[in-house]
Amino acid sequence: MGELNLDKAEWRKATASGDNGQCVEVATNLPNVVAVRDSKNPTGPALIFTRDEWTAFLHGATHGEFDV
Repeated sequence: MGELNLDKAEWRKATASGDNGQCVEVATNLPNVVAVRDSKNPTGPALIFTRDEWTAFLHGATHGEFDV
């Protein structure tokens, strides 16, 4: 995919996550991709997903696919 410029990413985290530093931030405003990063390390690396991959992940998460 090559390197993606994240300068225009608008990062957000779930309002339920609080301020304990144990969360991820998501940017969905980038063309054709969704970026995910660790809120404790905002200048660190980000994971990049296609919109279809992100949609599949959210579907799995809301339907219990990752429950232990």
